[in-house]
Amino acid sequence: MDKLDYIKIDSKLSVSKYKQIVNSIVSSIGDGLLKKGDRMPSINAICSRFELSRDTVLAAYNDLKSRGILSAHPGKAYYIESTNVDVEQNIMLLYDELNAFKEEMYNSFIKRINGKANVDLYFHNFNRKIFDYLLRENNYKYTAYVIMPTQFTDIAEIIRELNGKVYILDQLPIELKYRYPAVYQNFDKQVYAGLSEAKHLILKYRKIIFVYPGGKEPESELRGFIRFCKEIGMPFEISSDLVERTPRQGEAYMVVNDQHLVEIVKLARANLLEIGKDLGIISLNDTPLKEVVANGITTISTNFGMMGEILAEQILQKKSEQIENPFSLIVRESL
Repeated sequence: MDKLDYIKIDSKLSVSKYKQIVNSIVSSIGDGLLKKGDRMPSINAICSRFELSRDTVLAAYNDLKSRGILSAHPGKAYYIESTNVDVEQNIMLLYDELNAFKEEMYNSFIKRINGKANVDLYFHNFNRKIFDYLLRENNYKYTAYVIMPTQFTDIAEIIRELNGKVYILDQLPIELKYRYPAVYQNFDKQVYAGLSEAKHLILKYRKIIFVYPGGKEPESELRGFIRFCKEIGMPFEISSDLVERTPRQGEAYMVVNDQHLVEIVKLARANLLEIGKDLGIISLNDTPLKEVVANGITTISTNFGMMGEILAEQILQKKSEQIENPFSLIVRESL
């Protein structure tokens, strides 16, 4: 049977013709008439048979592509890519990198999605060329695009080109604020508020050093730290690393990444400094491991599990809110 015969168009129906194409293909897959790998009629063939515009047919095929049902091969031939027509959402999740706390966010997201959508995970690893390539290469392939833009600038145009619902995750650049639904961290606020809550403990020390490597780290973390120190009159220092540094009694250190956390713990032990008494440590972004390292590391952290749940809920319920994710100070023995 000619594959064109599986497409049904009735001009008397109130349903749009593009939607009729989509529904008839989905119905044929559900009935077992179309199978994975089947080649579909060309756009021109459908236009000719039903006297439709190319835009109408292209809209239908793009809809099916975004749901992962169709794929386009070189030469513009279309094939059945998936027969899972019960899943209406096909999600591209573009992470900056995978680490312990972002893995927690991902697992929470997948658990809440609960099989109600297909999810493909990509990484741009803070490389702008890869970021642009992955978005352009996957345009029209997904119904939803979840993007971690980190500190990239001038990205509004490439995101605006995406044919699907866009969600911003973790960092929310000013140029994207109020434009797209988002679940984000307010880094300035959480660093300032977390340090303020720990003020009585921090004041045990004569100086606080923020080991801030820059680069991929949000600059707003730095602003929150400086604001806190100036407000309470606390001597402070900002250092990009711990190279050639000898920690001294009465110093407190705030670290961003786990490498610097391990280094400062080792340096404290090498210099016979008792962590939590002679030397304080605060780490950003909590993980289960920080509960046990050096009898427990004090952290200022957003709730990454909750971030994943909220994001999934946004997508499943088709909400368009910008939600600031909650955070907390978790006091342990290191301070």
